[in-house]
Amino acid sequence: MHTKQLDQYVGQEVTLKGWVANKRESKTVVFINLRDGHGMCQCILGIDDLGEESFNEAKSLGQESSLAITGTVVVDERQIGGYELHASKIQVYQNAKDYPISNKEHGIEFLIDNRHLWLRSRRQWAIMKVRNSIIYAIHNFFQSQDFVQMDAPIFTGNAAEGTTDLFETDYYGKPAYLTQSGQLYGEAMAMAMGKIYTFGPTFRAEKSKTRRHLSEFWMIEPEMAFCDIFENMDTIESFLRAVVQEVLERCPAELEILGRDISKLETIAKPFPRLSYDEAVEVLKGNKDVDGQNSLKTLEQDLLDVEARIAEVKTDIAEREAAIAAGGMKKGAINFNQNKIDSQKQDLKQLEEEQRNIPNWLKSARDFEYGSDFGGSDETVLTRLYDLPIMVYDWPHEIKAFYMKRNPEDPRFARGVDVLAPEGYGEIVGGGERETSEEWLVEKINEHKLPMDVFQWYLDLRRYGSVPHSGFGLGLERLVAWVCKLDHVRETIPFPRYYGRLKP
Repeated sequence: MHTKQLDQYVGQEVTLKGWVANKRESKTVVFINLRDGHGMCQCILGIDDLGEESFNEAKSLGQESSLAITGTVVVDERQIGGYELHASKIQVYQNAKDYPISNKEHGIEFLIDNRHLWLRSRRQWAIMKVRNSIIYAIHNFFQSQDFVQMDAPIFTGNAAEGTTDLFETDYYGKPAYLTQSGQLYGEAMAMAMGKIYTFGPTFRAEKSKTRRHLSEFWMIEPEMAFCDIFENMDTIESFLRAVVQEVLERCPAELEILGRDISKLETIAKPFPRLSYDEAVEVLKGNKDVDGQNSLKTLEQDLLDVEARIAEVKTDIAEREAAIAAGGMKKGAINFNQNKIDSQKQDLKQLEEEQRNIPNWLKSARDFEYGSDFGGSDETVLTRLYDLPIMVYDWPHEIKAFYMKRNPEDPRFARGVDVLAPEGYGEIVGGGERETSEEWLVEKINEHKLPMDVFQWYLDLRRYGSVPHSGFGLGLERLVAWVCKLDHVRETIPFPRYYGRLKP
């Protein structure tokens, strides 16, 4: 029996087992918000119903104490989930004391240090539920499209995109690397099965602490035989649309907990804009408008709006703090205003960060040099002009991986595609059509100064039945961050690993 099943037992006696998320009490009643991993339920424990001994035990319970509560299910639309439990009996498993993560505000480093406990909070619970639904939807899509799930090795003797940013390890006396992509192996498997996808951990040794980077993350990498870049883009679009729509259907309560504006996700139903690299650069530098919006002018106006909002929030905080300090306010009003102040301070941090970032984004856009790859700032500037993911394709071949196919009509460009998520989130998918010419592949391997001998097996794929083929890689954590609208990918995975972070 769990909280998601309460609607089936209205008026009946049930037993819920879980943990004390929070508690308040009076002389004769204790109110416990019980979490059980499936959801939350307010439980009302009265002295007359429990008896004095059990009631005093309930009053003594600390946050995250574990217990079973037996009682009658009652409909109450005001409560979380729409039901509450009127208790008649409790069984305490452990009375926890001094739980370190209280309801007050904590710094991010403290919370990450206590990630093993932070996962229990309502917000983190909601993020993990959305992550789970995204994973479920990913498998649903590919299995329904007759893709075969297969597995690429984690230990590799070669690098998919070069030997930089790789974790090297000893493999029985020989150097080996933790995989940075299963894509090369995916190509081999696609030549056997037609359409495959891999879903596994990936490792990048980038010494970066940006909000988009993890050292260990999960990648979904489909590969398709007899598929060109445009068919690949069609698949990517259908895939992302199916996943997001399924999450919207399965996770309305979790997205509400996160305060997610789902209208920003519902636009996924519209066709994705597709821009060539050249077109994207023109938009980025403000030389081409999008639906009447100019990238540089939009940023300038955004900065003015942020500065006005900062002044407004600071005024509101000051007024509420002054009202509390003046005295004479009832306890309920004090708590309401203090919660509002705490919420406003969090908003203020984000606004002030945006105030610092926008001038940097403007400079990056104005100074962008044609032929360069897009950085995080450039992706942010571009995606603020769109309300759904955009696809940027046909990139200068020099900045793309060695295995990307050249555009046969203009070999200056590689047939790569990046999908950039809106609201400033940037790249969530990278992919493209793979080079089928052994000669061109050898040239690119030499150009990238990669060891030819370790790629002989990969070149065999071009020697024996080579066909047009394409694929892409989706970073799961980046998709979760966008769907949940999170500031940092460290909240998207149970135990994040990034530069400087190996514990807990």
